[in-house]
Amino acid sequence: MKTLSALFLTLLVCVSCSLPPDRPFTKDELYKTGIYTYLTISDSPESVVSAINKEGEVILDAMYRNRPVWIKILGKPEGLKVQIIEK
Repeated sequence: MKTLSALFLTLLVCVSCSLPPDRPFTKDELYKTGIYTYLTISDSPESVVSAINKEGEVILDAMYRNRPVWIKILGKPEGLKVQIIEK
């Protein structure tokens, strides 16, 4: 019973972690989200795409109209999902 519980817990932890996407994303797909048009981001698009393709997600510091925000970008099978969170 303990072994089954430990196996289930390990599986649950592994599933909740970010995984790299099935297919690599491109810089064009990142530009289609519009984040570089509306937000001031210090990270280069190349480094953002590299992090998404390696980790499956990235969290960036950005500015929107002189307000600091975080941008969370998830690499999903259907495309990039962007969330903007106020600090």
